[in-house]
Amino acid sequence: MTDENAADATSATDGTNATYEKLIALLDERGAAYRLIEHAPEGGTEAVSALRGHTLAEAAKCIIAMVKIGKKEKRFALVVVPGDRRIDLGAVKALYGGTYVSFASPEIAEDLAGSPSGTILPFSFDERLELLVDPDLLVHPEFYFNAARLDRSIALSVEDYRSIAEPRVERVSTD
Repeated sequence: MTDENAADATSATDGTNATYEKLIALLDERGAAYRLIEHAPEGGTEAVSALRGHTLAEAAKCIIAMVKIGKKEKRFALVVVPGDRRIDLGAVKALYGGTYVSFASPEIAEDLAGSPSGTILPFSFDERLELLVDPDLLVHPEFYFNAARLDRSIALSVEDYRSIAEPRVERVSTD
């Protein structure tokens, strides 16, 4: 990253500099093929996909689910599906043998992700958060996601993503 880009990274207005910088450092360290895309601040998948100029199927929709397993145990999953699909909470519950599943509260999700809703990465930097990715997202050569910022996105090689993030690939989406 150039010094100018580094300065831009530290001027993010949404308070996610540390997560953004951690992601860029990881991608650079691993030699990932990626492109930074600057755009107007936007967190909605449809709107940001239009700004970036790609189909919804190529966008990563990242949501954190909370699964209860019995009465005492809770697990959190970062569920990543194509932007034109919805998360199948029943499938997530079944993968964990859970008794209940829901979306995590915004506060818990943002704490686990290290960034605000609308900017959650398809990477887990928190050991309490398992990464589940729907296989339909991985059929394209690259996919797009907000980079822990509302004003910057990344187009990332699917091959590099799989090798760096090492996601658990499971059918977790529905139409």
